[in-house]
Amino acid sequence: MSPSRLFLDDGAPVRAALRAVEARVKPDFRKAVAFAVLALTIDGVTHGIGGVRSTSAHIRLIAYGCAVMFVGFGVLATRSAANEVTRVSRQRAGTAAATPLRLIILLLGYLAVLLVSLDLFAVPVGHLLVGGAVTGVIVGIAAQQTLGNLFAGLVLMFSRPYVPGERIRVRAGALGGALDGTVTSVGLTYTTMETADGIVNIPNSGLLGAAVGPIPDPDRTGELARLADASRQATP
Repeated sequence: MSPSRLFLDDGAPVRAALRAVEARVKPDFRKAVAFAVLALTIDGVTHGIGGVRSTSAHIRLIAYGCAVMFVGFGVLATRSAANEVTRVSRQRAGTAAATPLRLIILLLGYLAVLLVSLDLFAVPVGHLLVGGAVTGVIVGIAAQQTLGNLFAGLVLMFSRPYVPGERIRVRAGALGGALDGTVTSVGLTYTTMETADGIVNIPNSGLLGAAVGPIPDPDRTGELARLADASRQATP
């Protein structure tokens, strides 16, 4: 076998692995990572050369240019990350959960870009951070139940104990026992089920602490019961 032929044969598994990785890693994810790395690199370079507080006018011009580039790359990274999260959440929980989750990612990303940009432009953000922290604590206490449902919705979205369209049985003391129905939509705070008594919106925090499983097939249940009875009768 020629050396070139051997090289091609040895490289085939590597190329196949690269193609598999490329098929799994979506363009929005790659863009988000690339733009985030560029933004962080520019932030480090700006601080490394002295920033806009430098005594050299040439360095200050470079620092201002880097700060503007950071804003651009930060916004692009945030939008790409939001698009990727939206794609994944739409596949797992539907549009009802994907839309508000995209809004949350955009708000958090833009807020982070804003705070870092203010620092790069030498705008004092100390008082703003202290005021924001105090406001965050107050809002967190006031919206404790809502935030609990929100985080429970995120956990349920990625663990996927059920999907829209599936018939499930929920057992929880807070729900008054067992609840059977079909999942119609999965939101960030509530999961909607269609039951025999009508549409029910269940808080995600209650579902996270409940036992959830598919409704057993009556034919399958009867078959298992007959097998168990036969086994008991056959046992001396």
